[in-house]
This record gives sequence, C-alpha cells and structure tokens, in this order.
Amino acid sequence: MAATTMNPTVAKPGGAQQRASRSGGLRRRFFDNVTGWLFLLGATVCFAFFSWYPMVREFIMSFQRTRRGVTTWVGWDNYVRMWNDPSFGQAWRNTLEFTVLALLLAYVLPFFVAILFNEFRHAQGFLRVLVYLPVMLPPASALYLFAYAYFPDNSGIFNYVLHSLHLPTSQWVQSPSMTIPSLVLASTWINIGGSVLIYLAALQNIPGELYEAAELDGAGLFRRIWTVTIPQTRLILSLMFMLQVVATMQLFIEPVILANGDGVEGSAESVVYLMYQHAFNFNDLNGGAALGVMLLVVLAGFSGLYAWLGPNKTKKETRPPWRKRRVSTPPTGP
Repeated sequence: MAATTMNPTVAKPGGAQQRASRSGGLRRRFFDNVTGWLFLLGATVCFAFFSWYPMVREFIMSFQRTRRGVTTWVGWDNYVRMWNDPSFGQAWRNTLEFTVLALLLAYVLPFFVAILFNEFRHAQGFLRVLVYLPVMLPPASALYLFAYAYFPDNSGIFNYVLHSLHLPTSQWVQSPSMTIPSLVLASTWINIGGSVLIYLAALQNIPGELYEAAELDGAGLFRRIWTVTIPQTRLILSLMFMLQVVATMQLFIEPVILANGDGVEGSAESVVYLMYQHAFNFNDLNGGAALGVMLLVVLAGFSGLYAWLGPNKTKKETRPPWRKRRVSTPPTGP
C-alpha cells in the first residue's frame, strides 16, 4: 500500500505586515485630517470673529435700543422706525435702479468683451493686462479720477470730449436723472477686468469641435454664440449673475465719493449709505442694524432662489440645441 504524505500547512506570510500597514495607514490618515483641520483653524477663527460674530451681533442689536449706556429690548420698533423713515423708499429705489442698470451694462458687457478677446490669436496677454489695469487701482483713486471727469463744465473730460464733437453735454452726478447712470459707468470701468478674465477662462474650456460642427451646419457668428457659447458657459453665467446682484445691492463707495453720499435731491442715496448715516452720523446703531438685517434678508432670499433654481438649469443636456439627434434607419432593400 502506497504511503500518502500530507503537505504541512504553511502559514500565510505577511499577516503581521498587513496589520502593521493597516495601522500605519490609519495613523497617516489621522495626522492628515489633523493637519487639514489646523490649516482651516486660522480661516475659521477669522470668519468667526470678523464675519459671523458681527452678523449675529447685528441681528441682536436690531431688536434693542441703547440710550445713555442702557440697553433695552424693543422688539420690532427699530424695523418699524426704519420703514417709516422718509429716505427709506428713495434709498431702495436708487439701489434697485443701480442694480438693474449694472446688470444691463456691467454684467453683459464683460461677457462680450471676453468673446472678442477670445477671437484674437495674438496679443491676448497684453489685452488681459490692459483690461485688468482698472482692477489694480484702489477703488477710491479710480473714483476720484471719475469725479474729475464728471465736472459739469467743459473742464471735465467727458464734457470736453462731447463739446469737441459738438454733442450735448451733461451735468452727470449734478443731475438727478444722470446720477445713477454715472455711478454705473464708473463702477463698470473699475470692476470689468475681473469679470472679463473669469469669462475668458470659461470660454477657453469650450471644445473647439463644437464650433467646427456649428460652422459645418451653417451657423453664423451670433448663432454660434447663442447655441454654443452661452449653453457651454451657463454655469459661470448664472454664478456671475448672483455675485453681480449681491455686489451691486451693497452700493456705497461710489455715491460717497462721486455724489457726496446722497447726491442731488437724494438721487444717489443707497440702502448701505442710509445704514451708514443712521449708525455713524445719527448715532443710531440699532436703526442701522435693522437696515442691515433687512438687506441681509433680501440678499439671502435672492441667494436661496438662485440655489433652488440654479441646479435645475445646469442639469440640462450640454449638447448644442442645433445639433439634433439623428437616428440612422437601416436601408430598405427590394
């Protein structure tokens, strides 16, 4: 009878090494997480003390009244008092008018300037620096240049040019009807550079095959912009729209420098400037806080509406609408 030999069971090598490597991976992951939280700690502390705490404090102060060092809770009295302020309605109308005009000019113009720059094959670096120069200037310095250009007589740059071309001149910020358009023009020139560079980055990420297919289908320039450029940049356009509204609703420095705060007959008074007046000129911090909370609620409502509607728009198919799906049909034989 043949003897059968049993192979001895050999222990799997590396069991201890696997446990050691697993524990080492957990240790590295723990230290990576701790390092990440330490990097975030500085930003979190700055936001807590310089952003979140002032917001919470402003909300609390809007329901209080402080007189001679004594603080009492007054409920909605500050909001009612601000609502009945004679300048309240005018300030909101000026702010909304500035926002609408800024959307028509400062939101649309940079996009088409970016499209124009994107068509150039040479000197793109020079054009980027040229359009970004106003952003590098301090806003106050740039606005003082516009204050000189807005002189109502012919010593102002704009009126001098208009007079040289035999065109009617304007009073600019000295005219109640031209104050808001003048502020929009100055604000657009100061901030156009950043928007153009953001749009340029978005345009350069569009595949060139889409434009080639559009040209083969006979699409002209404006047709390509409408069917390729705008759909492919829908996300950045919607984001810039929200940022534009939030920024323009906080109008402050332009009327302060160009129109002495409120302008002629209150034509330049904004919500933020009215808030500044109550807080620092009238020594009414509680009323200014109430105005700030009102503006915060309006902007938060707009941001919430954007967050609700924005994702639904960006989930649409990115295939250009002129590119219809073609279903191949098998050839029919005899």
